[in-house]
Amino acid sequence: MTVTRFAPSPTGYLHVGNLRTALFNALTAAKTGGEFLLRLDDTDRERSRPEYAAAIEEDLRWLGLHWTRLIRQSDRLDRYAAAAERLRASGRLYEAFETPEELEVRRRVARAAGRPPVYDRAALALSEAEKDRLRAERGGHWRFRLDRTRVDWEDGILGSVSIDAGSVSDPVLIRADGQVLYTFASAVDDTELAITDVTRGADHVTNTAAQIQIIAALGGTPPRFAHHSLLTGPEGEALSKRLGSLALRDLRAGGTEPLALLSLLARLGSSDPVESRRSLREIVEGFDISRFGAAPTRFDPAELAPLTARYLRGLTLAEIAPDLMRLGVPEAEQAAFWDAIGGNIATRAEIADWWRVCAEGPSPGRIAAEVSRRADHAFLHAARALLPARPWDGETWGVWTAAVRAETGRKGRALFQPLRRWLTGRDHGPEMARLMPLLRFVPDVPE
Repeated sequence: MTVTRFAPSPTGYLHVGNLRTALFNALTAAKTGGEFLLRLDDTDRERSRPEYAAAIEEDLRWLGLHWTRLIRQSDRLDRYAAAAERLRASGRLYEAFETPEELEVRRRVARAAGRPPVYDRAALALSEAEKDRLRAERGGHWRFRLDRTRVDWEDGILGSVSIDAGSVSDPVLIRADGQVLYTFASAVDDTELAITDVTRGADHVTNTAAQIQIIAALGGTPPRFAHHSLLTGPEGEALSKRLGSLALRDLRAGGTEPLALLSLLARLGSSDPVESRRSLREIVEGFDISRFGAAPTRFDPAELAPLTARYLRGLTLAEIAPDLMRLGVPEAEQAAFWDAIGGNIATRAEIADWWRVCAEGPSPGRIAAEVSRRADHAFLHAARALLPARPWDGETWGVWTAAVRAETGRKGRALFQPLRRWLTGRDHGPEMARLMPLLRFVPDVPE
């Protein structure tokens, strides 16, 4: 069975780059009816926060990406300790003592000599007495001794990948303070949780080579790996430089619809066109990891607005009814209200705005400012005197505007826009013929 995982660190809020990884893993599992695990990589005791962990779960639920199991690495420290002992016993995990400053000096010397700045494994030559002395001075960290051979795998996106393990330093797996680092904890988890498929960013390719060797040293079978391209801004710039982190919580607050965001990220960077999808099932059916390319993928947040609007405008009355009920729209008026505004909204927040206009009328201050600026006082007084008696229906707008035109001589935009502005406080919006029967409040004409 396919088992995938999304493994964020609860040290901040999820952003669109994180979501791309989560989505690809969730879709890979859903495609085959497999399991999608949420693993919180929370071994960093200083930076991990429970509020970030809660926010990660909240964001994934908002998106409809449901996990079958939740794993916290902080609950598995005994498993990492046991795995570390096995690696020490086999000679693959060794203690080293260099400070960051000492390592930087060695890297500079290596570069000056024309050699790759790879750790020289000096710690392996230390005597037990030297190790004892260094432990007393500074404490040691633990490195994994790589087999200096080529590590090959068939990547689900990149194709054939080959990394020369001799060209990279033995990775540090455990810090001097005992913190288990990502490269090690992830390899142990992928082995013990029987992860079959891992999709993650292309910046992890070198990590993958090391993790394949670690998993093999632990007696496990490496999962199938796929490394997706990293997202850039619309001009190819790093997201953080111009667009910020694009946190999911901020996109949600701005009115982005979950399926609009998923529709975009599930196709962006692939050979398939981006289309608005109505359900996660539709997204799953069209997903194929092999159709994605390795080139950096441009993400333009401006694409989310039309996708959100298109999704909302396609909602049926049954689908939007819970929102209307929460707003207090009477059940008898819901069909007419949604029929009037459904084709004009860009976010769910606008539904509430239009119901407020219908139930309470527009802001008096807004009308007064607009009417005064355009000097429509006399015209609106004449129009108000001609306003038909209630109840209003779909014919009322046409009958009323015809009478106002005959009385004032106005026509076209000069006729319709001041009336719309007066009744709704807006220059644009739903067809007034449909909206007018829903208006419970007629504002005074401001002087």
